[in-house]
Amino acid sequence: MADVLARRACEDRGLPPPDAPLTLGPIPQADVASLGSIVAVTLAYSPAARTLLTHLEARQHIPETALREYYEHNRDRFLTVAALRAGTDPFGATKDADFLPYEHVKAGIEGELRQAAGRLAFFSWLDLARADVVYAHGYEHPGDPSHPDHEHRH
Repeated sequence: MADVLARRACEDRGLPPPDAPLTLGPIPQADVASLGSIVAVTLAYSPAARTLLTHLEARQHIPETALREYYEHNRDRFLTVAALRAGTDPFGATKDADFLPYEHVKAGIEGELRQAAGRLAFFSWLDLARADVVYAHGYEHPGDPSHPDHEHRH
């Protein structure tokens, strides 16, 4: 069902339809936990969903202020190798030389924030797209509270 929705969304956006059939795609294990099971399975098996996610990520604009703010609030991520070896506390007394320059890490920060914003856009799209789906009797999701037998186990 999610693949059909993703194919329609790609078509609506003028994105080229994925040629690949439904196959297990590359979803890093670390990403599965942060994505949630429904989204992870959708992205793992639907080339259209992966195309849509890539499209949504590319359309995210991250303002310079957000990039700078991320850099300032996550200083522990930007310690130099020398500062790490010296055991520098990034939240204690530090020098500017203890940190990688903003200009050197800006592109990486932008990529991470764009990916996060793209995922949020994808989650929102999937929630809205599934809202109007009516399942045929007997094919309701077992965890759906609107289903009369939503507490059954498989």
